[in-house]
Amino acid sequence: MTQISLPWQSKLVLIVVLPLVTIDAAIKCQWWAAQQGEVAIWAVSLSILLALITWKVRAATPAGAATGAVIACNLIFSTLVVPYEPWHTALTPVLAVSLLAFATTALGRTRKESLGTAESRRGRSASQIAANLGIAALVTGELGQTVIADSHWFGHYGLQSGIAQMVLFTAGLAALAEAAADTVSSEAGQVFGGRPRMITNFDAVAPGVDGAVSLAGTLAGVIAAALVAAAGVYAFGGKHAMFFVACAGGVFGFLFDSLLGATLERQGLLNNDAVNFLSTAVAAAFAMGLLALKV
Repeated sequence: MTQISLPWQSKLVLIVVLPLVTIDAAIKCQWWAAQQGEVAIWAVSLSILLALITWKVRAATPAGAATGAVIACNLIFSTLVVPYEPWHTALTPVLAVSLLAFATTALGRTRKESLGTAESRRGRSASQIAANLGIAALVTGELGQTVIADSHWFGHYGLQSGIAQMVLFTAGLAALAEAAADTVSSEAGQVFGGRPRMITNFDAVAPGVDGAVSLAGTLAGVIAAALVAAAGVYAFGGKHAMFFVACAGGVFGFLFDSLLGATLERQGLLNNDAVNFLSTAVAAAFAMGLLALKV
């Protein structure tokens, strides 16, 4: 897999995501600590536990695990309802994304190492975690709530606060579904996909080339998006519409990821973190577009 460095883009992703998510999480943690202390304790403790496990199994670097803890904590606070139950928050789809990514990254590692396409044994970096999970946190958090509340969409369609909240939850879920679909399609495709082809012209290329897709990898990505969408529907108490919209957003996003990989990334204009961040944003936007049509 061609690795475009462009470290400033990875730093930019962190600058966009981490301060906003950290401040939002800190404010919500302080509020819940004053109102209902056990909620704050559970949210922070589960986020730290997830980070420690992720670091321990080398799925992320220490900085990556810490970034994941902050994002997970923000997502939990942004999606919880009263009475509080940990599994009925974004923790459930985040766990689904993490488990799918870990399992498929480990799948066929010997073959991937021989191809030179295996993930680093140190795990994902802070910028990689922010690129994959950051949009979900921004959309469902205070930023997303402020944008939708002040937008013409909220006023024009007369969305009730509860409906607007489910719109944001669905968009965030689509971003998480895209993150899982992109990782699973890439990792599984290298093992089971056979000869991959470029998404732009369908020319056969070597495994791991940016923008290359395979039938097996694409199907694996669709299944991953569906699993994360289903986890989110269970967590948020959503209905069939949430599942199909989030799943569609996730699939559209990871195909868009491949298109960016085949064009701007191969041209050296974007690195992988920027591609992942933009693709999750497109997945969320696509989901919100579908919901706008429905409304």
